[in-house]
Amino acid sequence: MEIASIPFLNQEEYSYFYSFFQDLDTESHDSPSKRRKLDEFDEEYSSLNQILNATEVPNSDFETPHSKIELPKWEFEMPDSKIEIPNSDFEHRASEMADWEQGRVRKTRIPSPPVGGYTAAEDSGGHRRRLWVKERSKGWWKYHNSDECPDDDFRKAFRMSKSTFNMICDELDSSVTKKDTMLRMAIPVRQRVAVCIYRLATGDPLRKVSVLFGLGISTCHKLVLEVCAAIQTVLMPKFLQWPDEERLKEIKTGFGSISGIPDVNGSIYTTHISIIAPKANPEAYYNRKHTSRNQKSSYSTTIQGLVDPRGVFTDICIGYPGSMTDEQILEKSALYQRSKMGSLKNTRVIGNSGYPLKDWILVPYTHKNLTWSQHSFNQKVNELNKIGKDAFMRLKGRWGCLQKRIEVKLQELPMVLGACCVLHNICEMYNEEMDVELSFDLYDNEMEIEMESRGISVNALEARDNIAHNLLHCRHG
Repeated sequence: MEIASIPFLNQEEYSYFYSFFQDLDTESHDSPSKRRKLDEFDEEYSSLNQILNATEVPNSDFETPHSKIELPKWEFEMPDSKIEIPNSDFEHRASEMADWEQGRVRKTRIPSPPVGGYTAAEDSGGHRRRLWVKERSKGWWKYHNSDECPDDDFRKAFRMSKSTFNMICDELDSSVTKKDTMLRMAIPVRQRVAVCIYRLATGDPLRKVSVLFGLGISTCHKLVLEVCAAIQTVLMPKFLQWPDEERLKEIKTGFGSISGIPDVNGSIYTTHISIIAPKANPEAYYNRKHTSRNQKSSYSTTIQGLVDPRGVFTDICIGYPGSMTDEQILEKSALYQRSKMGSLKNTRVIGNSGYPLKDWILVPYTHKNLTWSQHSFNQKVNELNKIGKDAFMRLKGRWGCLQKRIEVKLQELPMVLGACCVLHNICEMYNEEMDVELSFDLYDNEMEIEMESRGISVNALEARDNIAHNLLHCRHG
């Protein structure tokens, strides 16, 4: 049976026919309820004729086992004008009844207008899609990004002043900026840089960083890696580089005024960064000293750095396993290659007892019963060693992510550690004071190596003795 749109039947009459035919189909042909339905239909048929008095309705046969009932088959000519049916529920009932004729009922849902939680956009085919975006509070970041935030509060959060932070944002602008899309607005450069620096400074879990900046957890993790890569690409060549001739003279003069030891171009130190045990070759990163101290298995990677008198890094070597000694890491570093190429002639590096004595490396005397000159020499060397160690203490004090087990993939770790060293240099160059409460005590693997195992040259031994003698002579003179 084909049912067209019926503009002159009201909802009550239409509902009656809908329920009648539904009951007629579900009940058996000879049931008593059907007979009652048929009787009721005969009584109502006359009233329907009054409604349809102006229309000629041809009858169609409806056969039952007991009687033959004439039922109407309605075929109406619709007027040209559009007739509006105000009752939307009635229109949906007509749609459901048409589906019932085909043996099924289609359930439809009227979409509600977009509110709050999502936005609508058109795809390439012109269809509108719902884009669900979780609303997050950005109150903490808006406060720290506003003029209302005092510089002290900003420094506690990001370990630097607003002016230094602004300089970093300006430098990274071209490499960090993203374009807006049809789906969403791009995260501003200042917020991108702030997420990275805050994460490095505090070491807070990404869950907390997500809440403070009003961003997703995965988005925050992605921003940290992207900004660290930009720091390594853009800022490292400017703020962490081997000194030129002019700068080298300043470094030698600075170290000479502190200790009296001539031609010193840097203080070297190596620190360990705790990591999660890697799946590949974990025994290489196993740290025996840290394990003994912490009473649990500890794994680490290393940062070797050479610093100037201000504690600014001039050379770094990152990523070698924690099971390696300072001497082994030195032999694999670029600094060692510089010495082989002759770039360190007429200069010396000051190291602790974990490094070998060489023509270009000065280390303290380690045997017992030192002479006065040897004891005086060790004091001066220790003063310069302290400059390197203090620089690493400030590095770990500023960037709290280095104080705990860092949860970064091993292949991405050098990039993150390198970014921390660059940011350390920026803070040192811009005279950013570090709060006393951020001070950090280092505990590293300073292992003394026996003299016989080092293969020390006679020239290196004589040069150290001469320096020690001159230091004592100049001191008393």
